[in-house]
Parts: sequence; C-alpha cells; structure tokens
Amino acid sequence: MRVSDFNFELPPENIAQQPAEPRDRARLLHVPANAEPADLYFTDLANLLQPGDLLVTNNTRVIPARLTGNKHSGAKIEITLHKSEGPSLWKAFARPAKKLKQGEVVQFTSEFYAVVKSKCDAGEVTLLFNISGIAFLDALRTNGVMPLPPYIKRPWEGCQADQLSYQTLFAQKDGAVAAPTASLHFTPNLVQAIKDRGVQIEQLTLHVGVGTFLPIKVDDTKDHIMHSEWGEISAQVAEQINQVKQNGGRIIASGTTSLRLLESATSKDGIVGAFEGETDIFITPGYTFRAANLLLTNFHLPKSTLFMLVAAFSGLDKMKQVYQHAMDKNYRFYSYGDASLLELAHNSPKESL
Repeated sequence: MRVSDFNFELPPENIAQQPAEPRDRARLLHVPANAEPADLYFTDLANLLQPGDLLVTNNTRVIPARLTGNKHSGAKIEITLHKSEGPSLWKAFARPAKKLKQGEVVQFTSEFYAVVKSKCDAGEVTLLFNISGIAFLDALRTNGVMPLPPYIKRPWEGCQADQLSYQTLFAQKDGAVAAPTASLHFTPNLVQAIKDRGVQIEQLTLHVGVGTFLPIKVDDTKDHIMHSEWGEISAQVAEQINQVKQNGGRIIASGTTSLRLLESATSKDGIVGAFEGETDIFITPGYTFRAANLLLTNFHLPKSTLFMLVAAFSGLDKMKQVYQHAMDKNYRFYSYGDASLLELAHNSPKESL
C-alpha cells in the first residue's frame, strides 16, 4: 500500500499545545460502524459503554527522558532516550551526534554520566550509564525533562506543568518515553462512573517508544520496518478479557498502544494469552482484528503508523471522512488533543488503493 494514501492536510491551528482542563472536558467524536459520527465530550464515555464491557488501559509511566550534558571539552550534548536495552544501557538520539565518538563520556552531573558505546544512523547512539535501577530513575527525575513530541512547542528545558499533564491517571510502571495519550483524558470521577456503569477496567503495560513519532521514510508500507516496544499482559488480565468475550461483552482498547499489545497476544481463534516481551506488530488495512471491538484514540499524524492502524480498524475511506469532519468542527489533534471512540468495521478484504 502506498504511504501517500494515508496523507491529509491538517491546519497547524488544529494541533493542541495544551491539554483540556479539566481533562475529561476534551471533546469525543463517537464513530459508529454504520452511522454518522456524533460530537460529544469525553465525560459522555461512560454512557457509550455497556454493562459487561471491559476497558483495557495502559499503565506505563513516562520517564523524563530528555537530558542535557557536556563532553569533557565543554560542548553541550542534548540526549533523548528512546529504548532500554538493559539495566543501564539505552538507545538514544543525540544532538549534535556528529560531535560524539565511541567511548566518549557525556556528563550530566558530577555523579551522573554515560559512555557512548556505539553510534548508528540518524543521530542514534547507544549509551551506557554509570547507574541503574532506582538511582537511575531518581537521576532522571532530578535532571530530565518530559519528552513531549516535536509538534508540542516547548523550550528544551521543558515546562513544569507537563510533568503532570503528560502522565495518565493509570501510570504505574516506569519505562515509556511517550504517553499513551488516549488515557490522558481520564479523571477519577469518570473512572468511577465507568465502573458504576458495570464496566470492568483492566490494565496492561506497553512502554511506548519515540518510534511512534518517527516519520515513515518509504513509499510502500511493506518496506517499513516497525519499531519494537516492550509489553506485558498478565495471565489474570488475559483470563478476564477472555471471560468477558465469552459472555458477550465488548473489549474497548484505550489507545493504539493497548490495541497493538492485545493483538500481539491474541491467537487466530480470538483467545488472549499472557504476554511478556517485545512487539513490533504493524497494522494496516486488510488486517483482521481479533481482540477488541472498540478503540478509544486521539487524532493522529498524516502518513503515520497510527493513522494506518485506525484506518485498518474502521476503514480508510471512513477515517478520512471522520478526520475531515473533525477538522471542520475544530477538534484538537495529536497528544494533547481531543479523542475519538471508533467501532470496529466488519473485517473485510484489503481496500483497493
């Protein structure tokens, strides 16, 4: 499939720079499978769910993954961590990477530094830090900045408000360098309303990587190499999901991250299994979904893997119409933007493009 088929024009003023306040007052576009979309608010979500449904959220926690350090020469180096390779080993993007050599030290404080173990293309380096575990996370919290995507304009030193705004209500397990943004809209009151509705809420973990924002540099989707991310679904959560499905309840994935991990853990006969490890699943139109009936998600970048996923879920032609509706109605796009609730279209052969 041609990557250009997933393109659309988005006015810059539709890109949200700040989250809605309060969070659950973001707008929600309900997109049924066989009806026109409805303009609602996120507070209406509980009424769109049914007793016996199950909502799956991602409990990953975003770490302050952007750091500023110096070489021994004094030259400033900006680092954005994007994937853990071990207890103290991280892949990262460095700026300017050309000033770094293998074996050089980047000093963040007198007691916190990293050694460049290797260099790759596009400014990527592998760093070995001098500390790990809780001490490493404490050092990040003291010296790091939240790694907001580039379309949210902030100074390199960051903004204090983002420390809370770019973290979901469900965040528990450190490891993400990007937020599972569909869940940014939840508040304690809304969670309680969903539970009072008779809907279960279960959690999985997928540590979202910065690869979710990287542009696709090929012309055909079959040539794209998808980034991998670490995820985990416990046996207990898998059992709960399967029980709800057997009882006729619907599975609602909160975010593309939850959906990708659910699909990675689901067999061809629709049974969700326990999962722990890496997933690089790349979903495009023609994919047969097995795990979820509805997808709660924000509005995504043109020609991105995430827009391809929602096009696979609800149909490319329909999603182009939905996105045009959202732009016409001044919905706010991307990480701090508004949300949509998509119902799964009937699985069908790949759309002709």
